[in-house]
Amino acid sequence: MIGRLRGILVSKNAPFVLMDVNGVGYEIEVPISTLSELPSSDQPLELHTHLVVREDAHLLYGFASLHERNAFRMLLKVSGVGPKLALALLSGLSVSELAGVVVRQDVTRLTKISGVGKKTAERLLLELRDKFKDAGVSLGPEVVGLPRDDVNGDVANALTALGYNDKEVAHALKSLPVGTPVEESIRLSLRLLSRVD
Repeated sequence: MIGRLRGILVSKNAPFVLMDVNGVGYEIEVPISTLSELPSSDQPLELHTHLVVREDAHLLYGFASLHERNAFRMLLKVSGVGPKLALALLSGLSVSELAGVVVRQDVTRLTKISGVGKKTAERLLLELRDKFKDAGVSLGPEVVGLPRDDVNGDVANALTALGYNDKEVAHALKSLPVGTPVEESIRLSLRLLSRVD
């Protein structure tokens, strides 16, 4: 598995980028969120990657942050979601927005993504909610040792589902301003935790 690449950005041709790593050119498909953060050509670049091996191709997907790649991998575990749809979802929603959509079970927001109809959206929300539970998330207001209101409970659930441990979640929650809405709280937490990594 190729988990990370560090090299020089050769070109951007959405949704693909070409990256030179020690003389080898890697063609990597990226979501719009990552594409918008890329430097100009001939500049250093590091991407967190996920390799999909098929009979007819080896496909490499790249992400600017670990939490984006974690979300991509979580989406791939949903039945009927392949890399193309997972990438479309992450191009239409930031990770914090996706987590907020799952917490609120917001079908309408998901159907605004190209290729996602009502039935697909409902299945996505159901299975993503299960993924949150499989990650040890109760989707209730309690998480061990962390008394908090409903907003913080939702934020903790989303962060845990994205692979952060209790210590990291507690650190992020302590740093949040009181009264911040769920999606903004998740966004702030992801920013904080990506600096810690």
